[in-house]
Amino acid sequence: MLNNLPKNTSVIYRNYKEAINEKKILLIKKFCKKTKLKFFLSNKIKLAIKLDLDGAYIPSFNKKFNHNSYSLKKKFILLGSAHNLKEIRIKEYQKIENIFLSPIYSTKNNKSALGIYKFRYLVTLTSKKITCLGGINNKNIKQIQMLKNNNIAGISFFEKH
Repeated sequence: MLNNLPKNTSVIYRNYKEAINEKKILLIKKFCKKTKLKFFLSNKIKLAIKLDLDGAYIPSFNKKFNHNSYSLKKKFILLGSAHNLKEIRIKEYQKIENIFLSPIYSTKNNKSALGIYKFRYLVTLTSKKITCLGGINNKNIKQIQMLKNNNIAGISFFEKH
């Protein structure tokens, strides 16, 4: 599946149920380097730095700021997710470069979608890059393109392609 991803695609390793397997992370890193994909580790910033990954992803439930004191290499990128204005502000203070704003559409796990209009409004309240996430499919992808926001993220959308 990862071999067929479009250019400028990034991979986020996110597994909160098991202990992190560094060997597995290093295998994925090697694959991503070979296929020119950026690779991020979720919620383990120190490990992402140690393993010299492209960056780290800070989920919406992580409200800590201690990573702001870490010394990061120049090209190390911090991504994060938010669901509302309060969480957007937290991500700004966490020095996140790109915020995944979700869910734009309802999903099977989350029925309370932002919708197009609230999404557009929230985007105007921050200077950070915003990525659409949640419930994106072939039927609504054109609406996303009309938002002039060419950053999309998803799991099931890319699994089908």
